[in-house]
Amino acid sequence: MRARSADERHRTSTALELFFDLCFVVAVSQAAAAFEHEVAAGRVGNGLAGYTAVFFSVWWAWMNFTWFASAYDTDDVPYRLLTLIQIAGALTLAAGAPRALEHADFTVITLGYVIMRLAMVGQWLRAAHSDPERRRCCLRYVAGILVAQVGWVVRLGFDEQAGWWSFGVLVVVELAVPPWAERAVHTIWHPSHIAERFGLFTLIVLGETVTAATAAVQTALAADASYGSIIPLAVGGILTVFAMWWLYFNDETPSQLDSLAASLRWGYGHYAVFTSAAAVGAGLAVNVAQTGHHTHIGATTAAAVYTVPVAIYVTVLRLLRRNPDPSRALDALWVVAVLGILAATFASDPVLVTGLVTAALVTAMLVVLARPRK
Repeated sequence: MRARSADERHRTSTALELFFDLCFVVAVSQAAAAFEHEVAAGRVGNGLAGYTAVFFSVWWAWMNFTWFASAYDTDDVPYRLLTLIQIAGALTLAAGAPRALEHADFTVITLGYVIMRLAMVGQWLRAAHSDPERRRCCLRYVAGILVAQVGWVVRLGFDEQAGWWSFGVLVVVELAVPPWAERAVHTIWHPSHIAERFGLFTLIVLGETVTAATAAVQTALAADASYGSIIPLAVGGILTVFAMWWLYFNDETPSQLDSLAASLRWGYGHYAVFTSAAAVGAGLAVNVAQTGHHTHIGATTAAAVYTVPVAIYVTVLRLLRRNPDPSRALDALWVVAVLGILAATFASDPVLVTGLVTAALVTAMLVVLARPRK
């Protein structure tokens, strides 16, 4: 398992990586659906806490594999088998997502997560054996992952309050492993490959958002909801998702992944990108249910469940993907857009207003970027 070259030409995602993503999005779908259910039932705080916790396990396992594959994808039999074990862990995690959010029972979630992470240990051990130059780094990954997994299992024996405190501690431990391991010697990653992998997963998450929204609209129409109440939601949702796609894929990413610090910032920042993108679909479904009075929350709360994730998504993208603009016009546009999205929470048609604001942001951004530079 020798490290692949960072300058390898035509490095694209493999069929196994795409299969990996599609199976992981099942866990994303289950987490978003459970979040929607909790919010609609009036348990907003519980749903938010459970959703962010479950999504961390999905995102972290996915990102660790993605970065490892960029360095050591040999596509041989052991590599494929270990990757399929990780997929099995993701499907286990997906099965436990509803119970985790609804009953704070993280047993199945933890089992799935530990399966995924132990499979990664096997991958890093292979890399340590085959790549002497980076053996110390690989073994640090092994040690860090194993320590964290022991912590996750022990956490199952804690009461709810101690469980949440220990969750925070273990998240810090997990996030600290890559910077600590890479201090020994850097692994190799392929900037274009990494950018493509993150872009593809963003596409899949946005697709899941569209699917969830479509299902919600179909349910409302089946319940004889009026077209006057559904059309603004559908139009606003479509405009929002289209704008989210455009904002993400407007820039070239590989040139930004020029250092370990930049790469960690990019990877860690995508937790907010993925989490907010998936939450948009849940938020739209909640607002559709709100039109039929099938929720236990107020209209403003339902609107916030949609507008806040969109605002987070737009904000984080601006922080991660800075366009060179000496005039600072783009910064001003983004600030105005985020404020407009948050203000839409109090509009009579918050989803439609959000869609119009995000569409206006894309239009204004294209105008600014098209101006000749002096």
